[in-house]
Amino acid sequence: MTEMLLRYFRKKQKETQTEKIYDTQCPFCSMQCKMQLIEQSTVTRKRYQTIAKDNPTSEGRICIKGLHAHQHAIHGDRIKHPLLKVNGEFQKISWEEAIQLIKEKFTEIQSLHGNDTLSVYGSATITNEEAYLLGKFARVALKTRYIDYNGRLCMSSAASAATQTFGMDRGFTNSIQEIPQTRCMILAGTNIAECQPTIMPYFERAKENGCFIIAIDPRETATTKLADLHLKVKPGMDAALANGLLKVIIEEELIDQSFLERRVDGFSEVKEYIASIDLEEIAELTGVPSEKIVKAATVFGKEESGMIFTARGVEQQTDGSIAVRNFLNILLATGKIGKPFSGFGAVTGQGNGQGAREHGQKADQLPGYRSIENQEHRRYIADVWGIGKEDLPHKGVSAFEMIEKMDEGEIKGLFLMCSNPVVSNPSAAFVKQALKKLDFFVAVDLFVSETARLADLILPATSYLETPGTMTNVEGRVTLREASFPLWGEAKHDWKILCEVAKALGKGDYFSFDSPEEIFEELREATRGGLADYSGITYDRLRQEEGILWPCPDEDHPGTIRLFEHQFAHLNGKAKMIAVSNKPEVEKEKPTEDFPLYLTTGRVMSHYLTGVQTRKSPTLAAREFESYMEIHPATAEKYQIKDQTLVKIESERGSIVVRSKRSEAIRKDTVFVPFHWADSQNVNQLISKKLDPTCKMPGFKVSAVKISPVE
Repeated sequence: MTEMLLRYFRKKQKETQTEKIYDTQCPFCSMQCKMQLIEQSTVTRKRYQTIAKDNPTSEGRICIKGLHAHQHAIHGDRIKHPLLKVNGEFQKISWEEAIQLIKEKFTEIQSLHGNDTLSVYGSATITNEEAYLLGKFARVALKTRYIDYNGRLCMSSAASAATQTFGMDRGFTNSIQEIPQTRCMILAGTNIAECQPTIMPYFERAKENGCFIIAIDPRETATTKLADLHLKVKPGMDAALANGLLKVIIEEELIDQSFLERRVDGFSEVKEYIASIDLEEIAELTGVPSEKIVKAATVFGKEESGMIFTARGVEQQTDGSIAVRNFLNILLATGKIGKPFSGFGAVTGQGNGQGAREHGQKADQLPGYRSIENQEHRRYIADVWGIGKEDLPHKGVSAFEMIEKMDEGEIKGLFLMCSNPVVSNPSAAFVKQALKKLDFFVAVDLFVSETARLADLILPATSYLETPGTMTNVEGRVTLREASFPLWGEAKHDWKILCEVAKALGKGDYFSFDSPEEIFEELREATRGGLADYSGITYDRLRQEEGILWPCPDEDHPGTIRLFEHQFAHLNGKAKMIAVSNKPEVEKEKPTEDFPLYLTTGRVMSHYLTGVQTRKSPTLAAREFESYMEIHPATAEKYQIKDQTLVKIESERGSIVVRSKRSEAIRKDTVFVPFHWADSQNVNQLISKKLDPTCKMPGFKVSAVKISPVE
């Protein structure tokens, strides 16, 4: 009888089960893998499953993060309604009250202290439409010069280097499809196997096709295991290592003289400087034996095609911009740019790291990669926005410099969108101190993050499942993210929040949008004629063509697969080389008697950025539930650090406690800590406030520390 009843109820359950499919794409890394969420509902519960969907970039692949991304989007800790801090505790208020409060507080601050006492801190995880609108919001609704975003801590070195060298910056100068056909590649400071797993098959196919792979990293990683040659560089010595490679290439006459004469300025100055340096000194500086430098340079120089890829290992340094420029010098010297299977790839970290920096979130940029200080560019955007050129603010400062101005009292209000600067910025104690000095602080987020805890008002945002819009992936391909999942509680789209606040501030006529597509239509016009020209891209085309590589100047244009085939983006059509000193402009920390070890930081596969989202995914959190310090066994013995025990790491800025993990994969003079954890495990508490003089990137990858066991 019991068995019969069970069969009956199972049959009924099956009959009442419904299934919904939601098209979306991963909210995490820059591959932006297309996928679908399947929701199966019965009378008693809902079950969710994510599956991959075919597309030109990830080819139907998905990684562990994307597979479980939905877990944070449906997590019970999601903010469902606006929260106001009252006597130190957050209380629910209505949207009407929240918007009115923002109006009152922002108006009061600017009336008393001026427009530039308000600031906007954006994100590289929001859509192109929202990034565009946030830049317009800062400059039209708030009339402030102070806007920047968290991509400053991610891609600014590579972006500035490419702009200075080539005249423009797109993540990959070639389509991702060309990688398997290249004959030699240099992977400089990138652990793509853990950070962008779905790109790995392109590199594996290149290896199968006979490509010689050179990896540059202080650690052995899943990526360096793919390499034919691993240059285990001393942290912070990447620019000097590039000089060593250049020296061999030039002296062994592996340069492309014709290319240099026709298409490059500055080679003679580089050649003169390179002649003055000694290869054995480079080997001593970098910790890489000279014979390995010769091997790497010779193979790269002799092959008919080659690519160089950089990522945070090279870029997150106080000379990150100039270090990337030196790797671009190698490309130019060998003529491996602007032709099939040869080019540069800056492996973007955040989901919309490319698009988010193109359309107005950066302190010095206007939509389409226009310069905010260029009079013609200012006039064009002012006309698109319907304001006077003189009403458009001038450039502000970088993200961390805005925080310094908060600490100094010059900035008194902050509108923060989808970012967690307390964990992502260097010197976390200083960042907290600065934010606490604000007169009024609004945070827009999915969760009460470590930074949102400090806010006066939190507004609930929508997740990747709920927010449609365009994103620009690692190769510069603009994609359309469909999203139709029901909104979470009273959460609103970021773009909708901006429009409502702007309306309350009396600027509603400039923000009268009813959909992301309407915003994109204005973005198209704002980018027309700019370096990052999206004017030929439409939602209909994106649906039909599954993404388009910019620039795309008209609707008949197929998109630009390969950049710089005939000329570079500088006015004279030539690229620019520059001699790079082995001694950086901003002196880096070196081990001392008190702080005898290098500290470098990075990522693990199961987490993303500051971990706010991935730590809300039970499956991902279970894979890596706490931070750790990777240390060589010999170094661990020296400092009496047992495996899998708690260890205190100290720098001049502070200390953290994490668990030790012995590994022969790391240099003996270096320890490694991932940066996805907060509070007492927040490794960025140990990082200096020094910035790259060109792009204002903090030096996350090189710090001097001491370690001791926790009894």
